[in-house]
Amino acid sequence: MAAPIEAGSKSNPRPRKSKATTKAGAKSVFFTDGQDPDSYSLANQFAENMEFRLAKDRSNYRLNDAYSALALSIRDRMIRKWLRTQRTYLEKDVKKVYYLSLEFLMGRLLSNTLINLQYDKECQDIMEEIGFDLNQLREVEKDMGLGNGGLGRLASCFLDSMATCELPAFGYGIRYEYGIFDQDIENGYQVEHPDNWLSYGNPWEIMRPELTYRVRFGGNVITDIDVRGKLRFAWKNTDDVLAVAYDIPIPGYKNNTVNNLRLWQAKSTQDFNFEYFNKGNYLKAVEDKNLSETISKVLYPNDNVDPGKILRLQQQFFFISATLQDIIHHYKLKHADFAKFPEKVAIQLNDTHPSLAIPELMRILLDEEQMEWEEAWDITRKTFAYTNHTVLSEALEKWSVTLFEQMLPRHLNIIYEINHRFVEKAREFYNNDHRKIAAMSIIEEGEPKRIRMANLAIIGSHSVNGVAALHTHLLKTDLFNDFYRFEPEKFNNKTNGITQRRWLREANPGLSNLVTSKIGDGWVTDLYKLKGLEKYKNDPKFQSDWWAAKQGCKKRLIDYIESRYDVKINPDSIFDSQVKRFHEYKRQLLTLLHVITMYNNIKDNPNGDFVPRTVLFAGKAAPGYAFAKLVIKLINSVADVVNNDPDVGDKLKLLFLKNYSVSLSEKIIPASDLSEQVSTAGFEASGTGNMKYQLNGALTIGTMDGANVEIREEVGDDNIFIFGLETDDVVELKNTGYDPYQYYQENKDLKRVLDMILFSFFNKDEPGIFKPIFDALVHQGDRYCLLADYASYVETQRKVDVAFRDRTSWIEKSILNTARCGKFSSDRTIMEYAREIWNVEPVKVDID
Repeated sequence: MAAPIEAGSKSNPRPRKSKATTKAGAKSVFFTDGQDPDSYSLANQFAENMEFRLAKDRSNYRLNDAYSALALSIRDRMIRKWLRTQRTYLEKDVKKVYYLSLEFLMGRLLSNTLINLQYDKECQDIMEEIGFDLNQLREVEKDMGLGNGGLGRLASCFLDSMATCELPAFGYGIRYEYGIFDQDIENGYQVEHPDNWLSYGNPWEIMRPELTYRVRFGGNVITDIDVRGKLRFAWKNTDDVLAVAYDIPIPGYKNNTVNNLRLWQAKSTQDFNFEYFNKGNYLKAVEDKNLSETISKVLYPNDNVDPGKILRLQQQFFFISATLQDIIHHYKLKHADFAKFPEKVAIQLNDTHPSLAIPELMRILLDEEQMEWEEAWDITRKTFAYTNHTVLSEALEKWSVTLFEQMLPRHLNIIYEINHRFVEKAREFYNNDHRKIAAMSIIEEGEPKRIRMANLAIIGSHSVNGVAALHTHLLKTDLFNDFYRFEPEKFNNKTNGITQRRWLREANPGLSNLVTSKIGDGWVTDLYKLKGLEKYKNDPKFQSDWWAAKQGCKKRLIDYIESRYDVKINPDSIFDSQVKRFHEYKRQLLTLLHVITMYNNIKDNPNGDFVPRTVLFAGKAAPGYAFAKLVIKLINSVADVVNNDPDVGDKLKLLFLKNYSVSLSEKIIPASDLSEQVSTAGFEASGTGNMKYQLNGALTIGTMDGANVEIREEVGDDNIFIFGLETDDVVELKNTGYDPYQYYQENKDLKRVLDMILFSFFNKDEPGIFKPIFDALVHQGDRYCLLADYASYVETQRKVDVAFRDRTSWIEKSILNTARCGKFSSDRTIMEYAREIWNVEPVKVDID
């Protein structure tokens, strides 16, 4: 076991001795003995929390203690608004939104909370008085990494926007004990370690033991005839787990709304078995407890193995069962029956993970509330709405019927009945077209027989939305075309967005302050106001200040990198970054092929006039995703060669920044000049990283995929670098017989790059390890068309070099990218959901 960090250690230091004297008339942050503060200031709260909650004083408190005391103080300040918000919703009996997501990639909460509550300046002063910098405390906080990528980060942006837009909304998820894994790099390979984000506790949360619900698994279904002669079902002899609520307040910006994120933790119904314990079998005594509580232990268990599949399905049902019980409990505080349930409750399913809520609500209404099928189904359909996040058919969740029979037998009955009734209607509509009926059925026949969760979500919801215009078009015309033709009124688009409060106001204070100095701070709640920057695009002084803000971000990132990696970064180079979850369709590998091409160009002409580049990768590959992990290894192997070649010098640097997180992205994105959004056209649903880069003035190089299409519409062709095949081109290429080997043979630069990978140029100590990458691209179909897009991509990168040489023009393009980012605020997205799907109105919260 590692030794505890001592007071005054480098990673958790004691405060420096403050050079500042306390302002005249002000009380010291730490009270003198017997002192009563004359006002209950934030400084007083900080001191009380340090002393009475953490049991620390001036002699022994450390940086982490200061963070915890400050976070507790800010949370305490929120609680009155939090309670008043919930009371207002209850008293006014407003319709509420319940946002169900298996992921919430919240990141760090301190800075965002201080900004929204307007406490950032006051807290900086308090920390300076005791000898700390507020930035030090920000770095102490562990990322709340309860998500894997864009899905969880989008959910977190939406929570911020719902509170800022004063919508009565609740988030629901799982309080994973271990979040997305900590990523280390050993000999170039990704190595996963547990993400113990709760190692110092979570000062933002409040445990709610009174809100504990029983979640059932397994058992059997018993049928009976009730007194009215109706067939009734009962789910009996189940194995039960308890779900305990933990609440985290979500404050809006400059208002009184504080909404709630409720996360469920699994707890055993029995701590341990006394009989086994008394016999000395201590492991057996706690076995049931450990098995039960595994449900909320870790985000996304590896589902390449059967135990991982079982655990993942358990997680999904655990989360939605507790959530529905909680929603119904609150609804019944004001309503004796379910007649108004869809008028008071809107449930949004963030992807298919929560779609088990549909049969679970049906079970509650049928078996516990004794409703007839038609009434229960009408309520259910009017309550749920489904957001799809993928166009990859293989990424749509499917669960084996056998697993359902064992774990959720009653729900399997209900799914069969939902499917039967739906298929009968679809059969009539499509004139008994067996192909269409088979595609639309919830049950996928075959071995094994499986349940299609996306089909269940579509059939059981009144709204189905995509997350970018192109994505929604593809859902309608391809992936879910049969459903769209059957019920076209269901389908709609809600282009994703990001919260500008985190991704500009917090992440890039230098640029944020510059923007506010010119157009005021209205953009913080109305991002379209950034349009006012356009009139300054050619102003020499403004351009100079804009460039200085970007260079400041670069310096901060360089300091971070050079303190952790043995490399020197050229601050005048193009910071070219691709940071996101690793997947083949996102084509990090294509960007790497270009890096090797640049390396070869430099080696061929060491004295040539090259535009220097620093290429940055960051992101995690799923533990079971061998190919993506091999790409990470290749990136690190190429970096070892490039960064240590004297011919290259500072003309080119390549880095893989390990353990990607929200807080790391807040360092990388503001410093980046070029945003790599190079997914194969037709494969990315939306992307939100592209929006974060644009907001911070980076230029995009990308395909016509996802939200890139709409970014191009907003910024104009002259301010973005588009390359490659479009969606229809990809389809046509594959339909006419795509032969990647031909591209390999005909393009000498491409062949040279791929041969270097094949023949172990970058891995002389481990020959042959990258052959699977070469084979996938050249001999196994190149599914994501990297070789087909290579020439266009390299040529477009040359245009980037030319553009960057003209600094004045580049800065103008950068300003215009930020100025034309208004559409991509999550505030806009959320208000579209509220008006067009949820039918929910903002609610003003008054504080007496």
